[in-house]
Amino acid sequence: MLDKTGTVTQGKPAVTDIAVLQPGALPADDLLRIAAAVEALSEHPLASAIVAEQERRELPRSSASNFRSESGMGASATVDGRRVIVGNSAMLELHSIDTRPADEYLGRTASRGQTAVLVAIDGTLVGAVALADPVRASSAAAVARLRGAGLDVVLLTGDRRAVAEAISREAGIARVLAEVLPAGKVTAIADLQRGGHVVAMVGDGINDAPALAQADVGIAMGGGTGVAIEAADAVLMREDLNAAADVIELSRRTMRIIRQNLFWAFAYNVIAIPIAAGVLYPAAGLLLSPVLASAAMALSSVTVVGNSLRLRKS
Repeated sequence: MLDKTGTVTQGKPAVTDIAVLQPGALPADDLLRIAAAVEALSEHPLASAIVAEQERRELPRSSASNFRSESGMGASATVDGRRVIVGNSAMLELHSIDTRPADEYLGRTASRGQTAVLVAIDGTLVGAVALADPVRASSAAAVARLRGAGLDVVLLTGDRRAVAEAISREAGIARVLAEVLPAGKVTAIADLQRGGHVVAMVGDGINDAPALAQADVGIAMGGGTGVAIEAADAVLMREDLNAAADVIELSRRTMRIIRQNLFWAFAYNVIAIPIAAGVLYPAAGLLLSPVLASAAMALSSVTVVGNSLRLRKS
């Protein structure tokens, strides 16, 4: 299971467009400024991108109060005395706000693989901010490696299905689970586990932490949030999905080495202990001297250690 933002994509989204969906409601720069005031209190990569665009345009910063975050959907706060909601369609629908005026815009941006963040002020949808998060250059090759290793690869994201499918096509991922909230990610992994599957989850965000903990193996991107890293079993020290493929390959090689070492250790004991005990003495007069037994024991240890050192070439 692969998270989208920051795992398959670069995790560094940038604002590509600002749309005022209520004609005459307010200028685009004011829409961005108000949205940035709310997002400045959020840790999500999309929020950081909106704040960065506000700073790039050198717009005045507004303060926000009564901030509240809805995991996987968005956030709300009071800005300049008005209640502002910034998030996806589910976030606005949660507050009984009609999102139909944004349908065409959402469809157009999703077809380009862009994510649109809706902005509502005092209970009315007023605009949207579109952001693009490019797929990592290495993601398609990494997915091919994972599939070549016999693994089923699934893109698991809270983003819109159209956006997720555009990203999955570029990355070569056949199966997509989209519009999934953080709790839903945990459920999706648990369902696979109940079906007899062993699940590895790769993610980087605070919303991925529960899924990383639920998976049989949680793998966090090294540049991700501290919560995700704490919840994971393995941390990738470079932000490259190929590192996840390396983890799988290294773990499989490690298990092969362990099995080989166990074989040679047991084989040595099965052969050497009966000879040392004198099982061949009545028939052949053969005994294993203490000196030879010690040498054989040392050779057994050297064989095991030497075999294990082959992992350094991985």
